[in-house]
Amino acid sequence: MRRLLLGFMLAGFWLGQSACQTGDRSLPTHGWTTGAARLLASAKSSTPLPDPHPGVRFHAKPKPLPAGAVTHDWTSFLGPTHNGVSSETRLLKDWPEGGPPLVWELAKGTGYTSPAIHRSRLVYLYRQDQEEIVDCLHPETGQRYWTFRYPTGYSDRYGYNDGPRCSPVIDGNRVYTYGAEGKLHCLDLESGAVHWKRHLSREFRVPQDFFGVASTPLVEGNLLIVNVGTPGGPSVVALDKQTGKLVWEAGDQWGPSYASPVPATVGGKRRIFVFAGGESRPPTGGLLSIDPANGKIDFRFPWRSRSYESVNASNPVVIGNQVLISASYKTGAALLDLRPDGTQRVAWTAPHFGLHWNTAIHRDGYLYGFDGRNEPDAALVCVELKTGKEMWRAVPEWEETVEFGGRQVTRSFTTYRGSLLWADGHFLCLGELGHLLWLDLSPKGFRILSRAWLFAARESWSPPVLSRGLLYVSQNRRDFVRGGSPRLLCYDLRAPDSITP
Repeated sequence: MRRLLLGFMLAGFWLGQSACQTGDRSLPTHGWTTGAARLLASAKSSTPLPDPHPGVRFHAKPKPLPAGAVTHDWTSFLGPTHNGVSSETRLLKDWPEGGPPLVWELAKGTGYTSPAIHRSRLVYLYRQDQEEIVDCLHPETGQRYWTFRYPTGYSDRYGYNDGPRCSPVIDGNRVYTYGAEGKLHCLDLESGAVHWKRHLSREFRVPQDFFGVASTPLVEGNLLIVNVGTPGGPSVVALDKQTGKLVWEAGDQWGPSYASPVPATVGGKRRIFVFAGGESRPPTGGLLSIDPANGKIDFRFPWRSRSYESVNASNPVVIGNQVLISASYKTGAALLDLRPDGTQRVAWTAPHFGLHWNTAIHRDGYLYGFDGRNEPDAALVCVELKTGKEMWRAVPEWEETVEFGGRQVTRSFTTYRGSLLWADGHFLCLGELGHLLWLDLSPKGFRILSRAWLFAARESWSPPVLSRGLLYVSQNRRDFVRGGSPRLLCYDLRAPDSITP
């Protein structure tokens, strides 16, 4: 099972005390430098100012934002448009030896989450010992505003780490976190105070799925939409985002998946697309189209592997009046045409475009993503949107010389099942072993523009985050070459002003 399902997790009142702490100014400043202090003193930060803390090591001040750069917040899983497409520009693509400059790093515990960023606040969720921890940090320095923690007893059934899988979601002055056991918190972004909390898995009597809770909630208007996957229904619920009270239930019986709800306006109507389906006998699941006004299901399109040990984990991709879904385990992809009356029809299917947990990126009439269930099977694939025709299939490969046992060894590497992010005219790719690449992808093929090995660690499945020219990458396992522990790393991708767009 470990080989079969490798990597899909990608996004206090119930068990005792929870804790929220603002930065303690008496904390030791291990790894903190006067450069970081000068940077923070010169920055326009929210009040209160963040504090240094032992888990952060500051490396270098990032460059100023280049003139004319387009930037944005990254407040939810896969970014502001929920599809891994960024509007940021003026990014550094010609990296120095060793890769893009490292700004700061946070020693973390376990988990497979990515951070969320709003203005001068970065929120990150992870686990240490028997607690899930929410850290609110300064995005440019890693200094802490506050931390919130609560107990957890989650234990992974297949030997993966026991940390949270869902990324935080920021909406205005509130942040929502959803832990591996289904504990949902609404916290104040400024202070970390609890506005409300619910233990959804307990309330809806949802048994632990293969790998726990891993579908990041979605803020839609005044609602927080969650794929709870209750046996017998509901599959999806909407809560009042201010109070946490239940607003509606979508009564389908499909279980909780590892994909996140995606919003879209189709034919002038707002809809939520949920790619449901987790552990069940027989395996069931597929795409739900839901009216967020009332929870009514427009259609349900079954799309699920016949294998019991399988999940739906790739987010739906909405392109105009079409939606793409894809799953691994010999399932493949389907493109649906969305009709004005709320129904759908199949435009095409592609059995060899089966994305495990990564989400396809659409650019200029073509889809790009990593097909493959296991590392040896993985390939980067380009598919024509109009027809579903496979344009090409490739395995990006290169050689690295590393030190093992006191001697230099040269080995071939690849991205395996990577995560793609489109920005500034090209694709950023984070490989499973911690390689970061700029890729030029087109219907004619691929080309590696830049490459760096950030760390040598397995299970690098958390999608990278890009905000204001800074890239945030989660290292989820110990570095098997240099020995570094799991970390959240911030890299400077801001192009110098001397480089023209």
